[in-house]
Amino acid sequence: MADTILNQLADAARQRTARAKERVSAAEMAARAEGLGSDGTFPFEEALRKDGMSFICECKKASPSRGLIAPEFPYLEIAREYEAAGADAVSVLTEPQWFLGQDAYLKEIAAAVKIPCLRKDFTVDAYMIHEAKVLGARAVLLICALLGTDTLRQYIALADRLGLSCLVEAHNENEIASALAAGARIVGVNNRNLKDFTVDTGNAQRLRSLVPPEVLFVAESGIRTAEDVRAMREAGADACLIGETLMRADDKAAMLAELRG
Repeated sequence: MADTILNQLADAARQRTARAKERVSAAEMAARAEGLGSDGTFPFEEALRKDGMSFICECKKASPSRGLIAPEFPYLEIAREYEAAGADAVSVLTEPQWFLGQDAYLKEIAAAVKIPCLRKDFTVDAYMIHEAKVLGARAVLLICALLGTDTLRQYIALADRLGLSCLVEAHNENEIASALAAGARIVGVNNRNLKDFTVDTGNAQRLRSLVPPEVLFVAESGIRTAEDVRAMREAGADACLIGETLMRADDKAAMLAELRG
């Protein structure tokens, strides 16, 4: 398999998790997560089920495709600004090498806002799902290009027990079939190809019809204008995940209002 950026991200996540297990064992992290219990609600899913388009707004300092996006990164201020502007959820990057994320960002943001937080990372181990719960996330990202159907099914079942939602990300027809076979309740279609980082905003529109209406549909990446949001709405998306456009905006509330149209 070619050594794509996605493979490098996954390998780094495996190494990072191995180091984390030396600090806190898998059994201890699982006990901490299970000890927090589940209230039986899934607020991330509820936020996406509301009438009209929902917005998942992203806190990220950098990305592999764009490099450093936010040299100054007042992440708590950004998250609170999103919440005040009417964001439905916050996506927080915790991947440290390419996205310059930190687990601490998620922990602090989750404690500071009332809207649900998605841990945006490259989940390659059940340990990372337990970690997400302990950090205060209400949802985790599972990427079909990294995880087989059986693993997806196991991770969704684990997340369900912990009261976490799973945003299951697909890029093509086969990955959508895998997500649905695994029991995904939220499917995200990434307009960015994670193997070469090219963007095609038509991807989510083309694949929308493959996801049944009872499964929540999220359009991800490359959504920059109100016209892009309108196209996703007309295609039947329930939510848009928006990162760079908001991160680069000086007035994030005004930009979110503009995107809403």
